[in-house]
Amino acid sequence: MKPINTALCSYGMSGRVFHAPFISVNPKFNLYGVFERTKNEAQKHYPNIKTFRSLESLLADEAVELVIVNTPNVTHFDFAKKVINAGKHLVIEKPFTATVAEADALIKLAKEKNVQMSVYHNRRYDSDFKTVRKVINDGLLGTIIEAEFHYDRFDAALSYKTHKETPSIGVGSLYDLGSHLIDQALQLFGMPEAVFADVDALRPNSKVGDYFDVKLFYPTHRVILKSSYYVREPLPGNILHGTKGSFIKTKADVQEKQLIAGKMPDSMDWGTEPDNEKGLLHTENNGKIIKELVPSLKGNYMTYFDAIYEAIRNHKSVPVSAEDGRNVIKIIEAALRSNTEKKVVKL
Repeated sequence: MKPINTALCSYGMSGRVFHAPFISVNPKFNLYGVFERTKNEAQKHYPNIKTFRSLESLLADEAVELVIVNTPNVTHFDFAKKVINAGKHLVIEKPFTATVAEADALIKLAKEKNVQMSVYHNRRYDSDFKTVRKVINDGLLGTIIEAEFHYDRFDAALSYKTHKETPSIGVGSLYDLGSHLIDQALQLFGMPEAVFADVDALRPNSKVGDYFDVKLFYPTHRVILKSSYYVREPLPGNILHGTKGSFIKTKADVQEKQLIAGKMPDSMDWGTEPDNEKGLLHTENNGKIIKELVPSLKGNYMTYFDAIYEAIRNHKSVPVSAEDGRNVIKIIEAALRSNTEKKVVKL
């Protein structure tokens, strides 16, 4: 097994928390380098890592095989384009791009250069989402009538990261948090027929969207996606109703908290939710009413990285395709148009 030499385009929270720990403990990868213009933060945690002072010098290093584009949203397109032209495989943080046009351009270029490209929609591997998908796939709810997914917080303070609070295409909670919910909805139900959305800026002095309520229209059901920074007592993150019954589940994946606390993803209890976060299933089976708690599946973002290795070394499919990432941006563009025009937008 030949490890994949991997480089990060930044070492902020994304690089430090969501990428470096998985790459460093997985023998299929070698955490080879990081782009830091002035600091040496990565070397404090990984003394053997190589620090590059420019993206150009990183891409010029022939040893680098895979590049993680984990820079601010608005830079994804430019960074990715340079990575592809250098002939490197790449993983792009969500959201894939700011526009569908940018996504299409990258997809075309990656095919021309014959490089593997994937979008890091890691929330597909959350414990709560995996559990919800199993409940649906097992037919425990019958035909889904309505599904509602939340990604709420209670924090009215503006981010210290100015790029997150500067109005631009690709900025705001619909891109940052909404991309997670949209990808999960598309994984469960496919592309909707139409979109209606309410997007607003509710925090004091906020200039970017920090609240959204998006409705996806399907032939047989509706999907509601919501997020607000003013939810001190959150509703369950997953609420599903079907012709047989309902399933209610908190948004309780522990991986982000474990990573921030410094726990590594090769720990024994990795991705295991507390026992009190089981979902509530209230349904009917063979004429019998059932009301019971459902144990959560384990979350594990490492599944994504294992699949990236297979895609690069063994020519398997990437775990999240660029086309999947493009579809998320298509929904976001439709939602923003719906909010502006105050109408349902057909896809």
